Amino acid sequence: MSELNTFKAVLVKETADQQFTVNVTNRSVSDLPNNDLTVNVHYSSLNYKDALSASGNKRVSSHFPHTPGIDAAGVVVSDKSGTFSAGDEVLVFGYDLGMNTPGGLGQMISIPANWAVKRPDNLSLKEAMIYGTGGLTAALCVQKLEKMGARPEDGPVAVTGSTGGVGSISIALLKQLGYTVVAFSGKPEQTEHLKSIGADEVLHRDVLNEAAELPMGKERWAHGIDTLGGDYLTNLLKQIKSGGGVAACGLASSDSFSSTVFPFIIRGVSLLGVDSVYIPLSDKQHIWQRVASDMKLANLQDLCEEISLEQAPEYLRRFMQSKVVGRYLVNLKS
Repeated sequence: MSELNTFKAVLVKETADQQFTVNVTNRSVSDLPNNDLTVNVHYSSLNYKDALSASGNKRVSSHFPHTPGIDAAGVVVSDKSGTFSAGDEVLVFGYDLGMNTPGGLGQMISIPANWAVKRPDNLSLKEAMIYGTGGLTAALCVQKLEKMGARPEDGPVAVTGSTGGVGSISIALLKQLGYTVVAFSGKPEQTEHLKSIGADEVLHRDVLNEAAELPMGKERWAHGIDTLGGDYLTNLLKQIKSGGGVAACGLASSDSFSSTVFPFIIRGVSLLGVDSVYIPLSDKQHIWQRVASDMKLANLQDLCEEISLEQAPEYLRRFMQSKVVGRYLVNLKS
């Protein structure tokens, strides 16, 4: 496979007045960092972190011009480390990809070889990026609850931020694994969509905060997956049944929360942190194998909207306007 000299990529630039522009442009391979592994990206996906990077959030990306994209699936062009061979199909998510290392919203990436895993059998590059970081985070949340001892017969599982990428895949995964799912959303117009992907009940997210003035709420849900943080996480913990757990993986509402110790010492509730960025490569390989087997969803295509690279800047803006639902697959092959 010959290496491309130029390729298309989303490029975020900072202007003289500290504003940020986002456009698709031609880039040169010489613009990429000098890492061992070079990959021709076929598919990527859009995540909230990509939108933060594209909007100039310097806690995510500190150097501009920059190409976002924390996910990539593609074909190896070359690997100086000898880990992979030209033509191997690989998947990349996490580490510094798309943060300060040019990311998957470009047709070529150059990364350390130990950031990539081989594509599992029974999972295409396209299917892998329908999951992407959002879907794998959902899978890691479910797996964390399982390791804690969660079982479908425990009772309903609450999922916050349910119309987002993590939330929607969480709902579908839980349903496939036999759980009863209660979806929480601030978008009541998406109720039927959420039920179509596996939610048994859909409630407005503000229902969680009805326990705001109480030291503890009524025991309502066996377990939870929280993508919001802030008061929603605080009040979800107050309403988890004895011995239950909440897998926390997001900060769409707030990056902080305040809680008494009551849920932990009265009901034995567990707060389970989930990281999808810096987990060991062996753990990433394991979760990819699960989404290629027992966590492979039959209705994957229904959980995403496929867009072109040229559409990516507009969709990144939609993230910041809370106008997105589900997963967004970016096709970079054309």
